[in-house]
Amino acid sequence: MQLFRLGDRDRGVAEVRRILASLGLLGNTDPGVEDLFDPPTETALRAFQQRRGLTIDGVVGPESTRALQAARWRLGDRTLAHNATHQLVGDDVTELQRQLLEIGYNAGRLDGHFGPTTAAALMSFQRDTGLLADGVCGPQTLRALRQIDARRVRGGAPQLLRDMMAVADAGPNLLGKRIVIDPGHGGQDYGVQTLDGTDICEADIVFDLATRLEGRLTALGVTTWLTRGRGVGPDDAARAQFANAQGADLVLSLHVDASPSPRANGVATYYYGAGEVSSSIGERFADLVQREVVARTNLLDGRTHPKSWTMLLLTAMPTIRLELGYISSAHDLAQLVDAGFRDRVAEALLAAIQRLYLPRDLDPPTGVLRLPAYAK
Repeated sequence: MQLFRLGDRDRGVAEVRRILASLGLLGNTDPGVEDLFDPPTETALRAFQQRRGLTIDGVVGPESTRALQAARWRLGDRTLAHNATHQLVGDDVTELQRQLLEIGYNAGRLDGHFGPTTAAALMSFQRDTGLLADGVCGPQTLRALRQIDARRVRGGAPQLLRDMMAVADAGPNLLGKRIVIDPGHGGQDYGVQTLDGTDICEADIVFDLATRLEGRLTALGVTTWLTRGRGVGPDDAARAQFANAQGADLVLSLHVDASPSPRANGVATYYYGAGEVSSSIGERFADLVQREVVARTNLLDGRTHPKSWTMLLLTAMPTIRLELGYISSAHDLAQLVDAGFRDRVAEALLAAIQRLYLPRDLDPPTGVLRLPAYAK
């Protein structure tokens, strides 16, 4: 699908409308407008974007296209199997992952991607139920899943317990942890910029912040990577692929926001979530980052929010995206250009990372933790 917006007319719009109608978001319309992106279609698309944790702009862009294509599938519509070169994606995969998790098999995060973890969980289930352990979800496997429906865990969050145990097993010491820092944009993509001729841009601000955090983490024995240098700007899918290839424990994606209104200001943090599906550790990490940054700066608290943006969706490990103030706000900009402010934010991020791994009984109050290498 190409990019579509209000007023467009195309066969691709008809496909968008068909998917939205199948989800109950768009009713029957008058004949002759099946391929028209009309106001009811825009309203339905915005509802879909909100439900899926996407940017609510009423435009069918790359991320909305991905989510719409995933929403086409129901479990049983097609045979599911892992393909290393062309990974299956869809709501049917999400439902398979959910069912496997509910009966005790670790299918990984509920992200709708049929990856190796989901395949391994499916093969374990097949072996335990006397089926051919080929990692293919076809009619026989679906029948076996339905037959053991009573064994499923209802009203709980089995993956949450696994995630909590994984963090606990990692231990409280940062030494040996593996963290990817993602300074947004880069290369010819400057991100948001000031409009007063000062040439202050998002890419430079977040790269400077990333290097400050990298230095602090490295001093504490953390293995760190940056997703880009100063002169390059890979897309989010490439950045996620890079993080997955390193086997990182965490990913921090750093950004700055902007708005047509100069009154918009504040900091917000995002984690993976779409509807009822979310990353439990990502949510806790986002909460720690948000509270530490707010406590150590005078930025307005924009809170934490679930989103299914590409970087959050495609990374296999807990990932957060920090939107550190608005470059379009005179108040926030004065902070962003101050090196001392960026030092405080780097310390806040370091404290949040450490707190994520501390047992709850040893977790200090927000805003007070100082790591030894950077104690004041």
